[in-house]
Amino acid sequence: MYSMRIPSIQSVFIKISFSGIFLLICHLAAAQEIALDPVTVTSSLTEKRASQTGRNIAVIKGEYFRNLPVNSIDELLRYVPGVEIQARGPMGSQSDIVLRGGTFQQVLVILDGLRLNDPNTGHFNSYIPVSASEIERIEVLKGASSAIYGSDAVGGVIHVITKTFAARMQAENPQENIQKTTVNAAVTGGEYGLFNVNAGAFIQRNKLAVSGGLITNNASGVQQRGIKGYFNNNTASLSLNYAISPNWEAAVRSSYDHRDFAAQNFYTVIRSDTASEIVKTSWNQFRVAYKKNKTTISFSGGYKLVNDQYSFNPHAIANSSKSQLWQGLLMWQQTLSRHTSLISGINYQNRKISSNDRGNHAINQLAPFVSLSQNIGENVTVSPSVRLDWRENIGSEFVPQMNVSYKKGSWQLRGSAGKTIRDADFTERFNNYNKAVVTGGNVGNPNLKAEKSFSYEAGADWFLTKNNATQLKISGTFFQRLQNDLIDYVITPYAQMPRKDNLSPTGTFGLARNIANVNTTGLELDFQLVNAFTENRKLILNSGLTWLDSKSGKLVTSFYVSSHARFLTNFSAIYQHSNFSLSVNGIYKARAAREAAAIEATISKQYFVLNARAEYAFYSRKLAVFVQADNAFDTQYSDLLGSRMPGRWLMGGLKFGID
Repeated sequence: MYSMRIPSIQSVFIKISFSGIFLLICHLAAAQEIALDPVTVTSSLTEKRASQTGRNIAVIKGEYFRNLPVNSIDELLRYVPGVEIQARGPMGSQSDIVLRGGTFQQVLVILDGLRLNDPNTGHFNSYIPVSASEIERIEVLKGASSAIYGSDAVGGVIHVITKTFAARMQAENPQENIQKTTVNAAVTGGEYGLFNVNAGAFIQRNKLAVSGGLITNNASGVQQRGIKGYFNNNTASLSLNYAISPNWEAAVRSSYDHRDFAAQNFYTVIRSDTASEIVKTSWNQFRVAYKKNKTTISFSGGYKLVNDQYSFNPHAIANSSKSQLWQGLLMWQQTLSRHTSLISGINYQNRKISSNDRGNHAINQLAPFVSLSQNIGENVTVSPSVRLDWRENIGSEFVPQMNVSYKKGSWQLRGSAGKTIRDADFTERFNNYNKAVVTGGNVGNPNLKAEKSFSYEAGADWFLTKNNATQLKISGTFFQRLQNDLIDYVITPYAQMPRKDNLSPTGTFGLARNIANVNTTGLELDFQLVNAFTENRKLILNSGLTWLDSKSGKLVTSFYVSSHARFLTNFSAIYQHSNFSLSVNGIYKARAAREAAAIEATISKQYFVLNARAEYAFYSRKLAVFVQADNAFDTQYSDLLGSRMPGRWLMGGLKFGID
């Protein structure tokens, strides 16, 4: 059992002082107009104002990627208020996504309505197979969402929405001629042999929209324990949307993602670990939609193939795994009246794995769901949802949820309560099952039950708009998750292992088990500020604070629960004055300290990391030069024990953009 330990006031003040600096200069600056109450689709599968959802939702525009000192999508998410990224390596090598103190498997990642979570392991969930230039926006839904999305949507949902799939394909005015062209590219070079390219284009001509892009991050000299680390991470994607008729449209995407990186101590704390890993992902999806009057019907399908090659060291036999995910999603949306709308659907999944380590396995899942949105008067919205999740050879789960919101004037009150579930992945069920001899390490358990929890939250938002020059939104949320049967690896003697077929009697093993009664309580405080002064001065500020307290009902401490941050603050800011711009993002994290003497590794109680970029644009802002410092204060830190993150990293480059 453990409880939250809040860092000292002085320490917190020092670490978040940079947020305060930007607050102080806001009266001197201005920002491009942004929506503090945007239209979202993630919480209810239908377009709705955030203030009507009853949920805490953060929306990040795709343009943020181009303007902030980040190099990959997981780095962008790291500075979204309330999102904790536990990075094993830099610039897209590997990161675990954590929301509200859950495990990395308890966050569902969605791309244009279809789930991305890998059947093999949640460690691959941050490999989002689109280029950054294709992203229209990212919606982060914090908290329980299993009634709509099923398994994994425990801590929340990361929904990536791309430009082509979000494009408006039919002009409201028949005489309107839709013509859009966006082209952008950036080339970056720096220390440790760094060479990055981020490029893409979006073109729409009336009924046809096409988008494509490439992101490649490469370095060869990042210092690790006794060796030089490296990474070559590449993503290429292409998508198309076409309006077949006034009522029908179709969209399709194909993408390829290749990550080749040094993975020393990513998964172990063994001194002989000099691991490397190659993960290749192909992703294909389509959507056909029909819309007429008050009826919308859509069908989406997707296929994901992942080939993973992991080598513990040059002398070990590599783990080779191929996982597949087939899925289909049929949805029907009906507007029944001005105050009432109904959405229902059915989701099918087929998950497979073929592995020299885990064996060959497959599972089918089928889940119908229904959600109602009801306005009561002008201020109240009630949204009940329910889902029945059937899993082959596992059983069924009935998953209900209720969201309520009240908005009047500048105030919004909201609340939500519901059940969540998460099924074990193939690694948790079958890790090390197919090897001839296992001398130690984590071992899967095919008899794992699904994780179940009850989550509830209550929050309030305050909006301020002053002369269209100042916009402010302050949000506060209290939440609690009461969880049963959390899945984690627990040190288990050989004599107590349920299956000993290929285990060495002298080995030490971590057995995947269901740990009962893990309760997490937390508070979130989010800030979004815009202050317009002149057209030539612009600033955007997003900042968040999160406090978490997790308690386990057993004396055995869960690693994944104990590893989450107990206090987290992260922020991002973009300031522009004429052709000059300055952008920063930062994170302060306090967590439980740990150490591993065998590899001389430690997890510090706290750390602060700041990244900064200075940029100067010319030629009507179509071209720009920039310099950037990642980890500007040269902080020595790790998010996970043994996975050393780089110190100060200097880089610079050129940007080109036409919009």
